[in-house]
Amino acid sequence: MAHVMAQAVIELFPGTKLAIGPDIENGFYYDFDTEHHFVPEDLPKIEKKMKHIIGAAQKFERFEMPREEALKHFGEKGEKYKVELITDLPEGTVISLYRNGPFEDLCKGPHVAHTGQLKAYKLTSIAGAYWRGDEKRPMLQRIYAVAFESREELDAYLKQQ
Repeated sequence: MAHVMAQAVIELFPGTKLAIGPDIENGFYYDFDTEHHFVPEDLPKIEKKMKHIIGAAQKFERFEMPREEALKHFGEKGEKYKVELITDLPEGTVISLYRNGPFEDLCKGPHVAHTGQLKAYKLTSIAGAYWRGDEKRPMLQRIYAVAFESREELDAYLKQQ
């Protein structure tokens, strides 16, 4: 689901650079480096774009590349945060990536077969976060989201909040 949100954000806000998008309890977040200052009114727009991506049932494809090739690949895309993450890995490491539609990201997986299987999610908040938790590093923008297997579970969760 984090891949779908990241894809939606870069389609809506060109020039956005991707940092990390891990799973957390009941959901996930993704950190972005963008000139656009996210506001709460952006969340429904991003959700709408996510719905379009999900509706396209883009297949998730896992692929690998050697560390050196991945460094070049993400370097050519200007994805400096991905390059830093890859640089921290030992030489000779094989990097795991996933692709859905035109979107590619570092990820160990596994995933559902395609985006159409993703149903119950909600973008919940925006926050600032220093890259790698270091106040001397760039301040990124973080979007939090929750995700569940069913709409009923999502609705129950949202009622409790």
